[in-house]
Amino acid sequence: MSSTTEEQQQQQSTSSTPAFTLRAATAADVPLILTLIKELAEFERLLDQVTATEATLAASLFGQGAPTVGSARVLLATETASGQTAGFALYFFNFSTFVGRPGLYLEDLYVRDGFRGRGLGRQVFGELGRVAREAGCGRMEWAVLDWNSKARDFYGGLGAAEMDGWILCRLAGRALEAI
Repeated sequence: MSSTTEEQQQQQSTSSTPAFTLRAATAADVPLILTLIKELAEFERLLDQVTATEATLAASLFGQGAPTVGSARVLLATETASGQTAGFALYFFNFSTFVGRPGLYLEDLYVRDGFRGRGLGRQVFGELGRVAREAGCGRMEWAVLDWNSKARDFYGGLGAAEMDGWILCRLAGRALEAI
């Protein structure tokens, strides 16, 4: 009969503690959210396209006049042991005419470099899947940059299918104003 050492007991208690804590963002998190958005944009080589400000985020996400249907929600991830912010997910609900039910659209998922490969992405998707199921969603969707093979492989490992035959279209700036 072997006895458990103090070190083994510490490892066992540590392993039962989740590595990351997920929580809904609040208005007080707006500066952090903007920082994470800029980090994501830099990673995606799109920093020059960021026009969001703390004021626009606060008004859009938490302001009195913020739309309620389809409003964006932010999930913040914190490393449990250190308390450091590890990343975020920004999502909203849409609607599928073909399925006849709402869907959850993941606008952005960003995990800071030092926290990648440690299970946070899978944890976030698990939480978003729970949110989607509770809301009666028929599906979850998101877009991924074609050059981001690590993300594409990760999503494929979750069972996600890339949608052949679809092209993402966008009206912005002058085109949006002119329409």
